Amino acid sequence: MTATANPLLQPWPAPYGLPPFAQIAPEHYQPAFLAAMAEHLGELDAIASTAAPVDFANTALALDRAGRSLQRIALLFNNMAAAETSPALQAAEQVVAPLLAGHEARVLQHAGVFARLDDLHRHRHDLGLDAEQVRLVERFHLDYCLAGARLAEPERNRAAAIAMELAGLCTNFTQNVLADESENGLWLTQSDLVGLPAGLISAARQAATQRGKPDSWLITLSRSLVVPFLTQSPRRDLREQAWRLWMERGRLRADRDNLKVANQILALRTELAALHGCATYADHALRDTMAAQPAAVTTLFDRVWRPAVGKAQAEREALQAAAAELGEPADLQAWDWRYLAEKVRAARFAIDDAEVKPYFSLERMIEAAFACAQRLFGVTFSEVAGVALYHPDARLFEVRREGDLVGLFISDNFARPTKRGGAWLNEYRYQSVAGGRVLPVVGNHNNFNKPDADQAALLSLDDVRTLFHEFGHGLHGLLSQSTYQRLACTRVLKDFVELPSQLFEHWALEPVVLMEHGRHVHTGEPMPQALLDKVLAARKFGQGLETVEYTLSAYLDMALHTRTDGGTLDIAAVERQLMADLGVPAGIFGRHRPAHFLHLFSGPDYAAGYYVYMWAELLEADAYEAFTEVGDPFDRAVADRLYRHVYSAGNRAAPGDAFRAFRGRDPDPGAMLRKRGLGG
Repeated sequence: MTATANPLLQPWPAPYGLPPFAQIAPEHYQPAFLAAMAEHLGELDAIASTAAPVDFANTALALDRAGRSLQRIALLFNNMAAAETSPALQAAEQVVAPLLAGHEARVLQHAGVFARLDDLHRHRHDLGLDAEQVRLVERFHLDYCLAGARLAEPERNRAAAIAMELAGLCTNFTQNVLADESENGLWLTQSDLVGLPAGLISAARQAATQRGKPDSWLITLSRSLVVPFLTQSPRRDLREQAWRLWMERGRLRADRDNLKVANQILALRTELAALHGCATYADHALRDTMAAQPAAVTTLFDRVWRPAVGKAQAEREALQAAAAELGEPADLQAWDWRYLAEKVRAARFAIDDAEVKPYFSLERMIEAAFACAQRLFGVTFSEVAGVALYHPDARLFEVRREGDLVGLFISDNFARPTKRGGAWLNEYRYQSVAGGRVLPVVGNHNNFNKPDADQAALLSLDDVRTLFHEFGHGLHGLLSQSTYQRLACTRVLKDFVELPSQLFEHWALEPVVLMEHGRHVHTGEPMPQALLDKVLAARKFGQGLETVEYTLSAYLDMALHTRTDGGTLDIAAVERQLMADLGVPAGIFGRHRPAHFLHLFSGPDYAAGYYVYMWAELLEADAYEAFTEVGDPFDRAVADRLYRHVYSAGNRAAPGDAFRAFRGRDPDPGAMLRKRGLGG
């Protein structure tokens, strides 16, 4: 295929420079990647062979601007593989993922480039550079060092080979999970619907329609559908079936057992860590984090674990009492926990999901998120009509601040068989200024249940928090004001990246926000004060379960990545032993089981890094108290500091420095415990 026939290698004439989605086919990617990778290596060779003495412009700035053609293709490809895949695209992914991993290794082990960068790094404080320029030099230098630029050639070559093999295995792992989610679920009959709320029935009908059976009902393995079913269904036998399918995805077929794939990944990660002189993969992965070493992570977990277990035990006793009253079996199981918890919550707070959800329509909650962003940071969102994206559910918005266009936002909220589960942000284009202003394009991808065509999409409280969480990530990308792309948007340390997202969740439950935007989907009436009070009173109920589920998964991540026997490991046995050692209350399992733990095994970003959500919570709980201390969730002075030092700052400063610049001190760990109702 010639370059002129490949739309990925041509200028993109679509509005805002968006990809020409309709013109791009899976077969376009591999030749485009090969051409763009060759172009990128040529740019690096030119940097390395520059005759002029090393300086910031011909080394660090040149590196920042190199590889832009490859990057735009890779960002698009990664987004499509997650948000709108197909068998042909998955086949392309199997080929392309190792190619990209090998290319990244060649880039970060380029001896000529590193020699110049190393020279620049040694003299960075003697060249009159500003703070952001010094930061760019330091980040590039660390990127190269962590990738093995200082290793001897045989070790560098082996590290590159491992990276390529890991890319293929991680792709297999991800595709196995998606296959299980797409092929499996709990099919219901009319009689199975008894006791389910109308919204859940509608979502199950829509899910069945997407699978080609419009006269049936399907509980998919998407969290936003299976969790409400586990919460609402009075049929214990069906709850058990749904729970087992949900927990076992990733190994529902023997020929795609992800525990075997995970074992191979763990073995290669251990070998990679050893090449870098690290005892375990966790030691290697944490070198460029705020935590820095595994011991700091386990210290954080240990601070939370005992209070969380105590709270979960108390919750369990309440559930057992509810089971006795309802005539449910006394042997509380994992598939009973959410159902009984909802009964206790309804009795204790006189509240139920069916009463609350009509006030949480998707459209009004999107408006609420936009309104909070405007009040805090002065940004507005205007929907753009007539621009074709990759799927009819995806919507495009212009984002402006003080009248100026600052970015583009893609909102993609509904589950579908061609979309992986979970919720995430992806950038389609990073922001930068050097060499000409480039506006960011970011996308939020959720998996909410799509209702029948004549009904509004209604969210649970958990869905609302997810929407605000991902929108916080979106703002982090959209508000970026970095000069250099390497320091822009969400390209920060992985245990800092969740701060803007988790912090933004707080505004979802602010009374003033709920009173203004939590309006009944049919009447438009605001949420009654009595109901609002009950919602706010109930929000800390169930924190024992939630904290134990999350922390157990984070402990498992560390347990797997601090071992050195990957390849021969009985991963299921490690999980069982960990639960026994920790004293996990009966009926609770980790939020993620090993065979579908995408954070760990879909790539390196969260491997030995699932702890980052709690680390970020330690930061964001204290950060939000800056607003509560002044008595105004939209205080202008606090919001301005938050904008300058967090949301717009990218990676211009070290994260600890950025937090101190915002808060005036180091974070108070007690804020996180207070937020979760665990003391502090």
